Amino acid sequence: MKSAPRMALQYVLLFGASGVTLPFAGLWFREQGLSGAQIGALLAIPMLGRLATGPLLAVWADGFQHRRTPIALLGLAMALGYGGAGLVQGFAAWAVCWFVGATAAAALIPLSDVMTLRVAKRDGFPFSLPRGCGSAAFVVANVVMGLLLTRAPPDAIIVWISIAAVLIAVTAWRVLPAEPVTEGPRVPGLERFRGLGRLVADPIFMTAIFAVGAVQAAHAFYYGFSAIAWKAQGVPESVTGLLWAFSVLVEIGFMWVIEPWRRRVGIGPWVMLSVGAAAAVIRWTLMAFSPPLWALWPLQSLHALSFAATYLAGVQIVERLSPPDSHTAAQTLSSVLSAGVLIGLATAASGPLYDAFGLMGYLAMAGLAAPGGLVGLILRSRLAKT
Repeated sequence: MKSAPRMALQYVLLFGASGVTLPFAGLWFREQGLSGAQIGALLAIPMLGRLATGPLLAVWADGFQHRRTPIALLGLAMALGYGGAGLVQGFAAWAVCWFVGATAAAALIPLSDVMTLRVAKRDGFPFSLPRGCGSAAFVVANVVMGLLLTRAPPDAIIVWISIAAVLIAVTAWRVLPAEPVTEGPRVPGLERFRGLGRLVADPIFMTAIFAVGAVQAAHAFYYGFSAIAWKAQGVPESVTGLLWAFSVLVEIGFMWVIEPWRRRVGIGPWVMLSVGAAAAVIRWTLMAFSPPLWALWPLQSLHALSFAATYLAGVQIVERLSPPDSHTAAQTLSSVLSAGVLIGLATAASGPLYDAFGLMGYLAMAGLAAPGGLVGLILRSRLAKT
């Protein structure tokens, strides 16, 4: 099997799992009798923990001979964590299990991105192709789980993501290419930590990933509470799945059509980041005013910009601003900030915001995305002068 389909399969399984956890985890916890604040805390704990777990797992992953080995091990950890959540009772037990599962799942994304970027350069296929296949799997997961929940109990959510995690581990072990972590001798652990430290000490790099992270973290309220809010408005779970699926279908179109065109005409990642931030501000501001069902569809189409444009811009910005031997650490640091610290804080705040203000909590997300876009514009101007 060629390398592109192998990497595509990795993303299909990874986002086939997140296509259920992101929109429906809140519903599962709500069925267990938890409040919005408790749900926000459970979802936020592993995100905030990534400030420590992200760098540690990045350094740990670079200590193996092949990149697929830590991916397989993290898949097993993901299965144990999420599967355990369905077998225990109580807030503390759920918090521990969800922390393990979500931490492993989050670590898989930058590891997969780094591996795919390298394989894509070597074998001559665009990074957005396998990543777009992952988005397609996200769509299928949204729709299938939405339909399934109209007939099956919410425990189907836990079963789905646990099976997906096991398949991730098996696929990494048996299908992914044996891509080496480094072409030369393996770098000692202490030196890998030093490389991480050099990135943290780089103000341009850290400011750049903050800008990307702020725009991505502004999705926190949507991820945690859109399904709950829509259900309260009378929107059935099956339609919620379709709304999420539609947003990702537009995202796929962006990755497979607009992204190759963007690269051909030379539109840079900083412009993409600014466009993504502007779309996020518009999207979350309008979502705060309880739009009717017909208006949700065009607002969901903005996901192609608020998420996809920002994500692809971030991957390219991080690659440009970091040395080749630190790409894993750099992508992980970016993921730690955008999918960890910032979105963790935003998710923790989203629970109380929803309890107190309902959909008006989206306005806080618009306020978070705006400075991310402004910082990106300032950095673009500074880098152009150097």
